[in-house]
Amino acid sequence: MNPKTLQYLMGHSDIGVTLNTYTHLGLEDAVDELKRVEELENARKEMEKINGEGTVSQKMFRVI
Repeated sequence: MNPKTLQYLMGHSDIGVTLNTYTHLGLEDAVDELKRVEELENARKEMEKINGEGTVSQKMFRVI
């Protein structure tokens, strides 16, 4: 569930209260998220192969 939705449903004025009360993470959660990141990276590489394109630059601003 979206944390902001849960905050609203629980009537918490501060998202910190919601997050500190209803979120509990462990090693398995971290491992699962790392797997998702790896899957996304693999999918990106596969799309580059299919499209024949290089990585898209995400730089939006130039330091002057």
